[in-house]
Amino acid sequence: MRRLLIAALSLVLSAVALGAAPPALAAGTPPDPVVFVHGANADPGVWGEMRADFVRAGYPEDRLAAWSYDTRQSTNEVLSGRLASYVDAVLARTGASRVDIVAHSLGSLPSRWYVKFGGGADKVGHWASLAGPNHGTTTAWACALWNQACKDMTPGSYVLKRLNSGDETPGATRYGTWSSPCDGVIVPVSSTELAGAVNTRAEGCPTHSGLLTDDTVSRQVRAFLARP
Repeated sequence: MRRLLIAALSLVLSAVALGAAPPALAAGTPPDPVVFVHGANADPGVWGEMRADFVRAGYPEDRLAAWSYDTRQSTNEVLSGRLASYVDAVLARTGASRVDIVAHSLGSLPSRWYVKFGGGADKVGHWASLAGPNHGTTTAWACALWNQACKDMTPGSYVLKRLNSGDETPGATRYGTWSSPCDGVIVPVSSTELAGAVNTRAEGCPTHSGLLTDDTVSRQVRAFLARP
């Protein structure tokens, strides 16, 4: 019996260390809706596998939404306002009082701007950034002259200076970031991390796009959103 108890405890501790998913969602207590925000030159379809993971974990389909936007438009002047309207529509449809945001790459910038400057502080419970260029990426210089997304992602851009001025994680929103040393797009990798956030380096060295389909990252994101 003692050996069985030790073995069971070992399994529990191993699951915690690997970022196991939180317990199944309780019946009758729908989770906050999740708004997925894709990156540059992408569309909501990139969230297919992660959305399926959320459904298997107990999220109702109608609590999962993916915002589609034109990545050629400016983060601060256009996109953050359009995200605000989208979030309001999700709240009205679901009757929820707040949403959680899960963003990939460029999507981290308009969603951060919305939380910090666009009225989202009281409407976003958790903000999760996968491979976000939160302090810029040197790879963006290659297309900054003609591409607005690249311009916004260059180190020292107007958008990044404003987002990182003062408190990088303001308000009651909980912030989490995920990065990978094998990203290859966000250079340096540490750019994703924010002061005051739960900053996680992904296991197994997934690529920039691989973070979207990594099982461990998906479990960790769900566990993060479950935090009160």
